[in-house]
Amino acid sequence: MRKIHFIYFIFYLFFSCNGKRTNEENYKHTNDLINETSPYLLQHAHNPVDWKAWNQETLDKAKAENKLIIISVGYSACHWCHVMEKESFEDEAVAKLMNDNFISIKVDREERPDIDQIYMNAVQLMTGKGGWPLNCIALPDGRPIFGGTYFTKEEWTKALTELSALYKNNPEKAKEYADKLIEGIQKSELITVNSNEAVFKSSEIANSLKTWQEQLDFEEGGLIGDTKFPMPSALHFLFRYSIQNKDKSIQKYVETTLQKMANGGIYDPIGGGFSRYAVDSKWHIPHFEKMLYDNAQLVSLYSDAYLATKNELYKKTVQETLRFVERELMATNGAFYSSLDADSKNKAAKLEEGAYYVWKKEELQSLLKSDYPLFQEYYNVNETGLWENQNYVLYKTQSDKDFALKNKLTLIDLDKKTKNWKQLLLTVRNKRTRPHLDDKTLTSWNALMIKGYASAYRALRNPHYKEIALQNANFIVNNQIQKDGSLNHSYKNGKSSIVGFSEDYATVIDAFIAVYQITLDEKWLAKSKQLADYAMTHFLDKKSNLFYFTSNASNTLIARKMEIKDNVIPGSNSILAHNLFLLGHYYSNATYAKTAEQMLNNVKKEALQSPTEYYNWLNLMLNYSNNYFEVAISGKDGLSKTSELQSYYLPNILIAGATKESSLPILENRFMANETYIYVCVNKACKMPETDVAVAVSKIRN
Repeated sequence: MRKIHFIYFIFYLFFSCNGKRTNEENYKHTNDLINETSPYLLQHAHNPVDWKAWNQETLDKAKAENKLIIISVGYSACHWCHVMEKESFEDEAVAKLMNDNFISIKVDREERPDIDQIYMNAVQLMTGKGGWPLNCIALPDGRPIFGGTYFTKEEWTKALTELSALYKNNPEKAKEYADKLIEGIQKSELITVNSNEAVFKSSEIANSLKTWQEQLDFEEGGLIGDTKFPMPSALHFLFRYSIQNKDKSIQKYVETTLQKMANGGIYDPIGGGFSRYAVDSKWHIPHFEKMLYDNAQLVSLYSDAYLATKNELYKKTVQETLRFVERELMATNGAFYSSLDADSKNKAAKLEEGAYYVWKKEELQSLLKSDYPLFQEYYNVNETGLWENQNYVLYKTQSDKDFALKNKLTLIDLDKKTKNWKQLLLTVRNKRTRPHLDDKTLTSWNALMIKGYASAYRALRNPHYKEIALQNANFIVNNQIQKDGSLNHSYKNGKSSIVGFSEDYATVIDAFIAVYQITLDEKWLAKSKQLADYAMTHFLDKKSNLFYFTSNASNTLIARKMEIKDNVIPGSNSILAHNLFLLGHYYSNATYAKTAEQMLNNVKKEALQSPTEYYNWLNLMLNYSNNYFEVAISGKDGLSKTSELQSYYLPNILIAGATKESSLPILENRFMANETYIYVCVNKACKMPETDVAVAVSKIRN
């Protein structure tokens, strides 16, 4: 799994990602991180390494002392970050080597994705791989010369010794390599302006998906391979594409994936919610960390899948996941926390991955008594569900319908039993030592969660979901939007901090548009427009019509990057392009519309060649290559008819609504005091207004 190449001391070591925390005891060492609020940085505050936070004072110190910088990036729930800490950063000899020869900086990648982005890019250029922990060695001015992910103690010591000697004896060689690497960082993901006419064809998307289908696991769902990542927004695009284009094969693939995930061990059947990924090809054994951003996007995905199919499994998955979010990741002020660790203490009080979630057969037998044989079959407490150390990860391999039929139960009786089992085991599990909670609030991830709640409200009509969406949206307005109209990225201990990134603007605009669509309160649309205008002023590169990740008011790093590709969360540029497309329709704003179109045209070639890395751009392309409808609902029953319209799965529409006269261009002069009309328009041509939602839907679908 690990492999080291020393070419200019370049290291390659593949993969990693998860956790540990400090003990609540008397500490022999305390470093500057004790003054930070990040849970991840605080975990390292008692290492013998003289860790510093990333700030101007630390960077100036490196230059003044002419020392190489160690930039070590991770996050609170990262298991292999904790392993490397235990093996190397808690070791006195390793710490002395680091303290004597380097300025060591710890970075929480979730707080500072801008720093992570640059040094991850460097490591990927050097090694071809990336992951966390991320460890980079840089010149005193911050330019990287060496990097990798997880290092054993021996590898880390060897690398530090040789790099220290190189810089002392031959600094020009190190600087020469840094120059080449910086050039590579600045050129990577470079997008040129496409001056050709913007033409987007559905046939182009269809051809692009042929290469993607070669990677799809049609039997188990997800991508072919020994690990499975949910990639919810990519699945969301494929689901939309399959419905709009009547592609039964892709729809079946997406539904197979949704069902396998919801039944697999990656989903927590007792407490709800999804883990980060599965380490096997059947979604059985999870990497047990739970991230807010995964669960937020999966709620949106399962909500839309339920709208389209009315599959009860999807509905139950949404409901249970949101109960988990509110129970485990929600603060009293309406904010959402970031993550739960994979590790927790076992009965021997030692940290163990998954200890909070797994079960022994004897414990289950004792708790469930006469129900145990049925439970055992339902959740595979057998060789199928066995993990390691006689621990079982509960795992379903039959649908409720098939299981009930086989065991001569009605679905109602089975549902009662499973609810009782879950409540019993959840009560017992709550007495265990909980996984570490990363209790910082990130604006972008909270916005994804708002979108999740809005999606759930549309699908399930539960007013509680609208209430939570509004509560969190108001939290962002009251705490994260600053007086000058800018956004902050992080919030903890009552303090808003860190100048926001393009991902914050992108996701909050998107979330506020979603809140407008379920409330028809135009203040949310107005706030979306204000944030879009701020982003265009402070983030937009007018030459390329693409957005930088950092504001022009931010402190300059060694490079100013753009986030173009889509990953587990869609890239900020593709979300912003979607936002500008929508706002262009709502406000009849040609600047927004032209910017969105140019952004898409700029990445068209790359998107069609690499659909897995540009799926959200292809999602936007569907708006241009198929009919896209503006639906305006105006009248006293505007809200109820909007809600009725949203009970249909219609991914190719923009909804605007009002219960009174509106100055919004899309609604202007359409209000009638005694009647509620539905206007369906496409390409600036409108059909005759309707009063019946079903009739309006037929006009969209036919």
